Amino acid sequence: MPITSNNISVIIPTFNRARVLARALDSVFAQLLLPMEVVVVDDGSTDSTAELVRGNYPTVRYIKQLNQGVSSARNTGVANSQGRWLAFLDSDDEWLPDKLKKQMAAIEQEDMLLCHTDEFWIRNGRHVNPKRKHAKAGGHIFERCLPLCAISPSSVLLRRDLFERVGGFDETLPACEDYDLWLRICARYPVLFVNEPLLRKYGGNADQLSTQHWGMDRFRVSALQKILQSGILDRSQYRSAKAMLVSKCEILINGALKRGKPEQAEFYRRMITPLKSPADHNSVFSQRYD
Repeated sequence: MPITSNNISVIIPTFNRARVLARALDSVFAQLLLPMEVVVVDDGSTDSTAELVRGNYPTVRYIKQLNQGVSSARNTGVANSQGRWLAFLDSDDEWLPDKLKKQMAAIEQEDMLLCHTDEFWIRNGRHVNPKRKHAKAGGHIFERCLPLCAISPSSVLLRRDLFERVGGFDETLPACEDYDLWLRICARYPVLFVNEPLLRKYGGNADQLSTQHWGMDRFRVSALQKILQSGILDRSQYRSAKAMLVSKCEILINGALKRGKPEQAEFYRRMITPLKSPADHNSVFSQRYD
């Protein structure tokens, strides 16, 4: 028999995904531990999203805003919710029924501020196995977060005060906004990992950010620049983040040259030239650590 938590708010950002949104919502209302509220933030949809939510899910708080991107939609959802714990769910994913229940049970044992889980991957309708580089983990995982996004937003349950403390999602990033947030969190806090796939993550769709934007490392570079300038990293974290920034810029430089974009290559070359010197004199943090 499902029970209701008085502490969990579910935030679902969506844009023109009425065809799959019902699957996500149904998975929330099938939870063995039901949330106190569900907030759907419609980021300027022109399809039947509004009719779907208002007609079939009357208890959902539906918010419509002008199209401003997924970061804005998630932040809007948080601002219009009340739960102590925040659970994000992308509108094309779905949870298994015991997802929230198992996470809350794990949190009560470990007293952590962020909990994430493993996941099933579905690509173009077929189950696929993630590569080793996508393996999830718990604890102090900052270095594991540097190459690529190590936490799926749809798997996360995190404390509201932590989200507010680190500043929420960066609305200036068109993509990799989750990568940026996990860097800021994992640089300071350990995370709890439930080593069990508790959601189905769907991919291969044309409307996903990873297919809409070329060179996703461009946005990771921006996030790395920001975390290096933040002053929150210790010596080891700073050196690891700097090395990753250099590596990603070198990949972007090679890609730009292959595409006949020398100006773009020069942009990234200028970015990393001081970082490759024995001491980065442009950064007070590097002067402290190198």
